[in-house]
Amino acid sequence: MEIWPAIDLRHGKPVRLRQGDYEQQTTFGDDPVEFAQKWQAAGAKCLHLVDLDAARGDDPAPNRAAVRRIVEATGLPCQMGGGVRDQETIEALIEAGVARLVVGSRALKDPNWFTQMCDAFPGKLAAGIDARNGLVATQGWLETSEVTAIELAKTLREQTANIAAIIYTDIAKDGMMQGPNFEGLAEMAAATDIPLVASGGVTTYEDVQKLVEMKMPAAIIGRSLYDGVMDLQRVLEIAQP
Repeated sequence: MEIWPAIDLRHGKPVRLRQGDYEQQTTFGDDPVEFAQKWQAAGAKCLHLVDLDAARGDDPAPNRAAVRRIVEATGLPCQMGGGVRDQETIEALIEAGVARLVVGSRALKDPNWFTQMCDAFPGKLAAGIDARNGLVATQGWLETSEVTAIELAKTLREQTANIAAIIYTDIAKDGMMQGPNFEGLAEMAAATDIPLVASGGVTTYEDVQKLVEMKMPAAIIGRSLYDGVMDLQRVLEIAQP
């Protein structure tokens, strides 16, 4: 199972939010490159980056600069989400060296556009499906739709073979250190053959082991690494024996 350590960016700095709430932010220093290199030294083979400013329509420039520095400093494949809603942004981030982009809100609101982009950039785009009580949330988790996560996944699969993955996050679990929504992940895995990335709430070594036993292709881990609840080297030993 691939492990993607998360680096969430706001104003160019590494932060974490609780349940996507911008009012519940913890800032971890000034330089996200330090964390990127720390995770690389621990054995990380890839990184998951999030532009929290772009996700809600704020200026993405400071985070874009940070992303470029992370890519240049580590050389690791980086997956990035947050505010990826048009072709210009896709092209700019790929040019900056990002290996894979996560499209959230617009994949729900305009699945035809998303599948066109998947076909134009095959293997470069993943759908970020963030769910609150099973319903897809959009606009940096500020809005909740009437579409279920599974319905969206099935629609996307029907429309394109070039989608790289689904990043599935249960918002209620994100940053809460209470474990992921295993039931929701199992339902999503059963509903589609798109490679699934577990995100939100992966907190203990037991969580990692259970995801391995579920044959989850990949998992994103954030807060538990920053808080020292889990050691990345040990996580990788479990995930990639």
